[in-house]
Amino acid sequence: MKKLRMGILVFFLAGSLAACDTQDDDKEETGSQSEEMVTGESIRFGVLPAESAIPIIIANEKGFFEEEGASVEIESFSSPNDRNIAIQSETLDGAISDVMTEATFKENGVDMMITSGILEDFKILASPQSGITEIKELTDKKITLVPNFILEYIMDKFAEEEDFTYEVVNIPSFATRSEALLKGEVDAAVYTEPQASMLAEQGAVILGSSKEAEIIGGTIQFMDDILEERPQDIKAFYIGYNKAIDYMNEHEASEYSDILSKYQFPDAMSTYLDTQDEIYPYAQAVEKTQFEEIIEWAKSKKQINQDYAYNTLTDFSYIEE
Repeated sequence: MKKLRMGILVFFLAGSLAACDTQDDDKEETGSQSEEMVTGESIRFGVLPAESAIPIIIANEKGFFEEEGASVEIESFSSPNDRNIAIQSETLDGAISDVMTEATFKENGVDMMITSGILEDFKILASPQSGITEIKELTDKKITLVPNFILEYIMDKFAEEEDFTYEVVNIPSFATRSEALLKGEVDAAVYTEPQASMLAEQGAVILGSSKEAEIIGGTIQFMDDILEERPQDIKAFYIGYNKAIDYMNEHEASEYSDILSKYQFPDAMSTYLDTQDEIYPYAQAVEKTQFEEIIEWAKSKKQINQDYAYNTLTDFSYIEE
């Protein structure tokens, strides 16, 4: 604090001016804080029953969102199609999705923005009866997956790498797809965790991993309205998300398996998480090269009719420290 050692008149004059300046500073500071203050209004967020949802679940259940002033309502969906219907009806503020779905939304007038990637690992699994042990043996084989989503993109990337073609078998139901794989009615399937580990425990053979192949296309994305009106809430969401990542890196999954079970995750999920050697990364940007490859793929599949630039569909400023 400044000390004034001049005459009394000067002292009071300076004191008055200082008081005015302090009030002005306080007003500016209060205004700045008001603009940046987290609103505490609910963020309605959609997840699928997969690894990508875990940091969000942990952040909510352990109070990490609340510590940052954010309020998150998690809505679980059993399939990407159900999630998409909720997004299109504007009942969600954000969701776990993928690049190609975001581009499709944009083309159909749903204004969202990709704000980060997600944790994910998709596995290519061979049927126990197939005798297949290497991914190149899937040439001309029947593979069940969900078309037009990240599953098909990942399978196409592996097929491109190994130079083979395959037949897509579209079985909408997860249970029916799993049964078809385990009974040998299809030769292979593409699943994320924990479903992949569950099927491997029942005899399915893991042929490839998207994480090991560094194929990344999953995203977190939010509606444009909430990004424009409540950007501070989204930043708080990501601080809570990263706190959950810290928690996951510092604890065995068995220590929070009770939380996962509340969201219908099987024991295989905890086992899978505890076998991971690498630490879980904070929320990260989707790489530009990967983004552009997915956009090109989506266009080749006629999901979209135009190319979308990286900065048109992404904004990673909410994860910047």
